[in-house]
Amino acid sequence: MENKRCDWVGSDPLYLHYHDSEWGVPVYEDRKLFEFLVLESAQAGLSWITVLKKREAYRQAYAEFNPEIIAQFTEKDIQNLLQNSGIIRNRRKIEAAITNARAFLLVQEKYGSFSNYMWQFVDGKPLVNSWMSISSIPAQTEQSQKMSRDLIQHGFCFVGPTICYAHMQAVGMVNDHLVQCFRYREILENY
Repeated sequence: MENKRCDWVGSDPLYLHYHDSEWGVPVYEDRKLFEFLVLESAQAGLSWITVLKKREAYRQAYAEFNPEIIAQFTEKDIQNLLQNSGIIRNRRKIEAAITNARAFLLVQEKYGSFSNYMWQFVDGKPLVNSWMSISSIPAQTEQSQKMSRDLIQHGFCFVGPTICYAHMQAVGMVNDHLVQCFRYREILENY
C-alpha cells in the first residue's frame, strides 16, 4: 500500500523526495535556514518545483549558500549571475540574496545565531496544525506577518508574509502536512 501524501506533491520524483525527506522537518542550522530563505525569495511569483529543479545550480552560484561569501558579491558577480541559466535570472532577486546575506550576518552577530532569531517567532518550537485539505492551509499567518516585519526592520528584502510562511513550512517551524499524510505523524514523532 502506497503512503498517502499531501495533495500538492504530484508525481515528480524531485518533489516526492523533497516532500518525503525535507519539507516540514525542523531546521536549526544557520546556513540551511539561509539557503531556504534565499530559495523562498527566488520563488516569489513562480512554482516551488521551478526552484527545486534549480537548487543545485543555486548551490554552485551562491557558494553553497555561504552568507560570508555572498555578502561580498559585487556588480561583476551580479552580472555573472544574470548570465547563469541555471538560476532564476532576476536582478532584484539576485540583489536580494546579497542584501539578505549582509543582513543575515548582522542578525547572526546580534542574536548569537540566525536560528535563535528565526525560531523566536514560534517560541522555539514547531507549531502543529491539523489541516484536512490543502485549501485550508493559509498563505500567511500572524507569525509570518510578524516575521516579515521584523526581517524587513533588520534590512532583509523579498521577505513578505507569504514568503515567510512558505519558509516556516519548509524549515519545520510549522507542520502543515495534511493530517492524512504519512509525514504528518512521522514529523510529530521526532519533535
